[in-house]
Amino acid sequence: MSEQEPRRPSLTSRIAYVLLPRKSKIRLEKKDPGLLSPLSTNYQVGPARIGAIGIVRNDDINEQTGERRDNTAMLHGLSRFDSSDSLDDLRTTDKIEERRPSGEHDIIKLSSTLWNKIAEYLSFSDVICLAISSKTLLCRIDKKYWLYIRDSQNQEEKLRFLMNLDSQLPGHLLCFSCVIYHRRITENERLKSAMNLNPVYNCNGFRKFGKQQPKIRLTSGNFLPFTFVQLATRAEKYTAQYGIPLGNLCRRYKDRESDWLHQTRYYIHKGNLLLRVISQTFAAHGLPISGQRHLLYSREDYWPYFSCCPHWRDGELLDVCKCALSHIAEPHSMSQKRSKPMMQRTQSLNLIGTLCSFCRPIRRCPDCPTEYMVELKLCEDKSDPVFRFKQSLVVTRWSDLGNGSSPFSEEWAAVNGDTTYDSFANLGKRALSGIFEAQFGVTLPGQRLISANPKNEKRGEEGNKWY
Repeated sequence: MSEQEPRRPSLTSRIAYVLLPRKSKIRLEKKDPGLLSPLSTNYQVGPARIGAIGIVRNDDINEQTGERRDNTAMLHGLSRFDSSDSLDDLRTTDKIEERRPSGEHDIIKLSSTLWNKIAEYLSFSDVICLAISSKTLLCRIDKKYWLYIRDSQNQEEKLRFLMNLDSQLPGHLLCFSCVIYHRRITENERLKSAMNLNPVYNCNGFRKFGKQQPKIRLTSGNFLPFTFVQLATRAEKYTAQYGIPLGNLCRRYKDRESDWLHQTRYYIHKGNLLLRVISQTFAAHGLPISGQRHLLYSREDYWPYFSCCPHWRDGELLDVCKCALSHIAEPHSMSQKRSKPMMQRTQSLNLIGTLCSFCRPIRRCPDCPTEYMVELKLCEDKSDPVFRFKQSLVVTRWSDLGNGSSPFSEEWAAVNGDTTYDSFANLGKRALSGIFEAQFGVTLPGQRLISANPKNEKRGEEGNKWY
């Protein structure tokens, strides 16, 4: 019987044999203890030897930057972190405030005559604020100042005193017509339509002759009460319980007597409330003068349908709108030929008219912080099943309404036309439109910023050029 041939290993066995781990060829040798002796004079520092795993590790070197770690800074940080020294600062601060002697003894050292002499150099509102700061001062200062501030002739001083208490009364709102704080009816108020009664608090001051709540005109028949400006700015200045969010002021509505559409939006910049009103309406090509007046002016008060300030008659605002209406392109005429409609070639191939150098720039009112921009856009008319897209006139207004502290602030009074204001000197080169649109990621086309009243004419209703 012949010897059997050895069996050849399979492919799997050969692959497994190739992949078997091999022994390290580096031999570990025992070092001479004489080399480690500190008394040896032949000791030399050589390169680092590679260990059994072939990797040299050094925890003192940062792997990201290659710099050596500074253990000193780490130890100093551990000594201050969550230690008695770091917590001692907070504890000692509270103890110092508790142990600090009150200033009552220093106030008592001065006589009542001297305190009354000091009060003579202060206004009535400052004297009252000084008196209520402590019980000692309340007894030292004469009581006649309380009678003075209650006098009707000193209402401005009383308002200044009450305005200092605004941060202490989140559930109340200062009424400037009654000069008193009223309690808010509900929280989270929302600005409603002009046809609905929307009181923020119960006030009987409007029944008195000559008493009127401060407000500004947004569009025809729609106003913004100053109470909502107070609520919006108080919520930004203090906390949400003091007022309302800006979203409660924003509205989108249609005019009752015309086809104008309006959209309002607000933004607070450095404590001041900024307003933007976008008004648009569809306009036809080649309107006569009477048609332009019918489109732009309200027949109730002969104010424009779009939002504008009280100084609109003095400048060129309405001339700019009429010039923009003259640039509306003639639509393509459609006629039925043979079996399908055909489009005839007209002189103007552009669907949207191009504005000229007179009506294209942004206009700024020189007498109040208000800016205007007039545009021609192609908008959809859902009520017309044939011509869905039509050209429309869009007028955008930006205004600064002030910080909401009082209706006597410089910006609010200027927008209402109650005081003189130099917008170019106060606002500078930065436009309100750029500040507002930059917060919402909208980029306005590059436009010049010029005055809405370059000739500085103050004719008002006497001049008939605006009509």
